[in-house]
Amino acid sequence: MIRVLIAARSRVVRAGLEALVRSSSVMELAGTADLTLLSGAGATADVVLMDAPETGIEPPALPTVVLVEAADVEAASAAMRAGARGVISREATPEEVEAAIQAVHAGLIVVASEFAGTVIAETRPQPEALSEPLSERELDVLALVVEGLSNKLIAHRLSITEHTVKTHMTSILAKLGVASRTEAASQAIRRGLVML
Repeated sequence: MIRVLIAARSRVVRAGLEALVRSSSVMELAGTADLTLLSGAGATADVVLMDAPETGIEPPALPTVVLVEAADVEAASAAMRAGARGVISREATPEEVEAAIQAVHAGLIVVASEFAGTVIAETRPQPEALSEPLSERELDVLALVVEGLSNKLIAHRLSITEHTVKTHMTSILAKLGVASRTEAASQAIRRGLVML
């Protein structure tokens, strides 16, 4: 059983979420708390199910699922930045809420589809900028390396000599700080230098 602590400012919301937890066969109620009294309230809980407050969200140290308005992408992003493990819409079905709690309890991160694009973009670590950017021709060569072409085929495709491809490859490896074509291809994809 997953022990769930309900945290919400409104008594009506707390009662509704409490009924949802009590009706589940995989969850049990660990308690309820007003958002202002949340600290220390979750000593016996596995997961916190929190209704997002109007102002800053400070999830407890426990895995937390935050309910936010469906159109409030900023609140969803703020909750994830504050440490929540899940963000779902207040319009979610009981089954979706239960699934989010189970996923967060299992160590996963849950983001409702309406927030996914923005939240993921904001929380994804940005690759470190290159100290010296690749030239357009180096990017052309790198794109073909990612496709798996040999130097000879790259030369043919770009109408340049094989020696010129090798020169570009030497420069690409140095600028990316890697030792092989495979590492260069991996870095190119990771940094978003080429599109697949």
